[in-house]
Amino acid sequence: MSLLDSLGGAFGGSLGQMALKALPGIIQQVLPGGLNALLDQLRRSGYESQVNSWLGRGPNEPITADDLRKVLDNEQVRQMAQKLGIPMDQLFPALAEALPQAVDHHSPDGTLQAPPA
Repeated sequence: MSLLDSLGGAFGGSLGQMALKALPGIIQQVLPGGLNALLDQLRRSGYESQVNSWLGRGPNEPITADDLRKVLDNEQVRQMAQKLGIPMDQLFPALAEALPQAVDHHSPDGTLQAPPA
């Protein structure tokens, strides 16, 4: 069972499914520019290959919790963890697991779609 699934009980289902739907909106609330801004941050930090794989039609390259620690600042992490209702130390593994799938899910034609309002 993945970390996302084990956290899912708090949301009445799979956190993986919740993350696919809610993660872009949560990131939008925390980062000016939302998911696009986060993807730009990742690209500038050397993770362009991973980001491109999530937007493309092939397999999604993984990103690690440590990779995300290098890119996100403490305030971003605190706010995302608070909105997800999880401890800060669990955010990075959960985000590393959910982010590639969420980006892939919200970019069916290779272009990131805006999260629902």
